[in-house]
Amino acid sequence: MERLTGLDASFLYLETPTQHLHVCALLILDPAASETPYSYDTFRAELGRRLSLVPQMRKRVVEVPLNLDHPVWVDDPKFDLDNHLHRVGLPSPGGRDELAELVADIASTPMERTHPLWEMTIVEGLPDGRLAVVCKYHHATVDGVTAADILLALCDLGPDSVPATEPKDWEPESQPADWRLLTDAAIRMPAKAAILGMVPKTLGMLAGFAHRRRKNQRGMALPLTAPRTPFNRCIGARRRIAFAEANLDAIKEIRTRFDVTVNDVVMSVVGGALRDYLTKHDELPDRSLIASVPVSVHRTTRHDDGINKVSSLFAELGTDIADPAERLRAVAAANRAAKREHDEVDPDFLRDLTNFAPPNTARFAIRLYSQLGLAEHHPVVHNLVVSNVPGPSVPLNFLGLRIAGLYPFGPVFDGAGLTVTVLSLDGNLDFGLIACRDLVPDVAVLADAVPVAIDDLLVAAREADEL
Repeated sequence: MERLTGLDASFLYLETPTQHLHVCALLILDPAASETPYSYDTFRAELGRRLSLVPQMRKRVVEVPLNLDHPVWVDDPKFDLDNHLHRVGLPSPGGRDELAELVADIASTPMERTHPLWEMTIVEGLPDGRLAVVCKYHHATVDGVTAADILLALCDLGPDSVPATEPKDWEPESQPADWRLLTDAAIRMPAKAAILGMVPKTLGMLAGFAHRRRKNQRGMALPLTAPRTPFNRCIGARRRIAFAEANLDAIKEIRTRFDVTVNDVVMSVVGGALRDYLTKHDELPDRSLIASVPVSVHRTTRHDDGINKVSSLFAELGTDIADPAERLRAVAAANRAAKREHDEVDPDFLRDLTNFAPPNTARFAIRLYSQLGLAEHHPVVHNLVVSNVPGPSVPLNFLGLRIAGLYPFGPVFDGAGLTVTVLSLDGNLDFGLIACRDLVPDVAVLADAVPVAIDDLLVAAREADEL
């Protein structure tokens, strides 16, 4: 029995009928480039064989009676792979639009909490004999780093590198009795008073922000100062999906010529695509959009337990700047300032703060916030989430089949109905865009603007190099 940390549990508490807190990934697989042909039975057997490498995939959430403490992870005594692995055919005519619609339907469906919080859907019938796999994990079970770990556990570099793991006779651990859960909650209850220690820490952090601003030192963009856009409203339950891809060498060329980071280029590309999209809709604000950017603290945290080890910073995307080169320089400068200030914050601040949140209070507050539509009645916290995740630089086989594309999709939130997640893999940079269907029904138009923004930066980089 392992208790969820407050941060892991918060992704359960944040869930409402319209705010789904799972993450998805679309894998395009190419059997023609693989050592072995595809069959559903072979794929299913290989997945079952590797489950022992990812024990979390057999664990389910059990809530404490009366929600007196955060839930616990326990082995699912009735684990059945068929509850998690599904098989569908791509609707006719079987193109990119139909695949995006299918992924959106999967992303729009809440997860069943009586089973381990993951699903895979095999999509057959793609052009050229390819197939897709839609992976879906609740955010309580993964963050960027742990999701990559799960991916690598299910992947290999080729037939000679397949781990020598044989199916093990798996026996689930005994289930905790309610009296034990209640006893543990009662023992831990006095420790909740430690939340008082977060007050001076929070005040100190805010004082540091204020001091740097008084000295005109640039830091991260401030939450609650973002301009309002069409996707900064209350969200519905349905999602739209789009995806785009780029050559990583082009991104690296831009990085080198401008002496910035790959992340700077990615953020500037997203800013350029958003500027183009909002201009077409006559909704471009005069001020820059602000992105919430997840930051892994796996290397700096003092805690060993828990799954989500993440912090967040706020960064400007330069959507108010028309010139691509000028926008990239501005974004790079904003990112450097944001990172400097973020590094001065305790990496465990978010985890420590959420650890003391009473489950019942957290659930009630989130549902009340959603039901009253409060996201539309206070200043915009941030416009969207932008996450850039570095992945392996070599070709990978997923359960024996070569990966030809891997598009990640994070959750969207009330008040920020758009998320862009970017993943590098084997020389490509794959962009996954997910949005509230009601607020961004044409998210594919935004995805189409991504390669245009990259080309604009590439042209600007080469022109600058010639001067």
